[in-house]
Amino acid sequence: MVRKRRVVVAGASLANVRTARALRDRGFDGEVVLVGAERCLPYDRPPLSKQLLAGKVDPGDIQLLSREEAEALDLDLRLGCRASSLDPARRVLELDTGEPLRYDGLVIATGSAPRMPAGWDALAGVHVLRTADDALALRSALVGSPRVAVVGGGFVGCEVASTARGLGCDVTLIEPLVAPMARVLGDEIALDIAGMALDAGVRLCCGAAVERLEGSERVERVHLTDGSVVHADAVVVGIGARPVTDWLSGSGVRVTDGVVCDEHCATSAPDVYAAGDVARWRNPLFGRDMRIEHWTNASEQGAFVARTLLEGRQHGGYAPVPFAWSDQHGVKLQIAGVPDPSDRVRIVEGSVAERRFVAVYQREERLSGVLAVNSPRAMITYRRRFAQEGGFAEQADGRLAASPVA
Repeated sequence: MVRKRRVVVAGASLANVRTARALRDRGFDGEVVLVGAERCLPYDRPPLSKQLLAGKVDPGDIQLLSREEAEALDLDLRLGCRASSLDPARRVLELDTGEPLRYDGLVIATGSAPRMPAGWDALAGVHVLRTADDALALRSALVGSPRVAVVGGGFVGCEVASTARGLGCDVTLIEPLVAPMARVLGDEIALDIAGMALDAGVRLCCGAAVERLEGSERVERVHLTDGSVVHADAVVVGIGARPVTDWLSGSGVRVTDGVVCDEHCATSAPDVYAAGDVARWRNPLFGRDMRIEHWTNASEQGAFVARTLLEGRQHGGYAPVPFAWSDQHGVKLQIAGVPDPSDRVRIVEGSVAERRFVAVYQREERLSGVLAVNSPRAMITYRRRFAQEGGFAEQADGRLAASPVA
């Protein structure tokens, strides 16, 4: 075990809590300091666009860590403050309170922040969804079944549209591509899945981007580039997120759309690692750089970094099969691997009409990704084979045979 007296984790969400727990589980008896920008205890984010937004749970129900658990783990919680700068030569993380924190090991897990086009937030009624406070504010705005325009057809946008429609709101989902989630799933499958939203009563405006928002003091209208206008009492902006790395300016830590790491999640600074949404690392299983903004990766990467901090780089690199899920209109979507819209895709189990199917994505006769719709058992099998073998070659009869990725 590599001897360290103090490990500081910059951030206080899933990756951070998972890192702290894993450190203790592996016998680390030094100081563990968690620095979090929000004043509340760390909480789970997937329920924000679903159960919390729908009013089915309250913030206390989605905590990842209680005060009692933090005390039992002997964690030093620094909540309500942010990392403001880093000096790797002195091994000092400075907080926005002015306090310097010395460390022997540092984990950068500051997550990501929602993108907001300039000027859009000048009008009342324009929302993003990243924090519990965001979800509660939006929940209040949905009371009374208002007209809601959701800008962006990614996972968050689709889930918000689903929840708002379930609350009886008049919902319009705006997506510049041909269908929601087309950027990940490709046009054909995305169009098939779009039928689920249409059946639920969501109005889709695809193929046009937002030109501007309009209103006196509150948002009232959304003007699109094709000349159409969407009337709205509330607008939810879900056009992606940016990694929170601005505070690393001048530190010497390499940043390119995230904190750049090697296959061990180590940054360019000694004893500094990254995990979760902010980390861009080299995945040896796929031979490519990745930055993943999903729950499973944050949990697994946090545990991996804890092990590496304590044991050094004695074991293999961090090589997960990316996995994400989304619940929309009573349908569970699960995605494994790295599907690309340019891949060849075909349905191998079930059917779109039944809203239960499995689609495989193939690139150069190798499996690149799997989409399972209401088919969790099938996904378990594909994830297991993906992790063991990396990919599959297609046989002449169309079946998938084990074959490691080159």
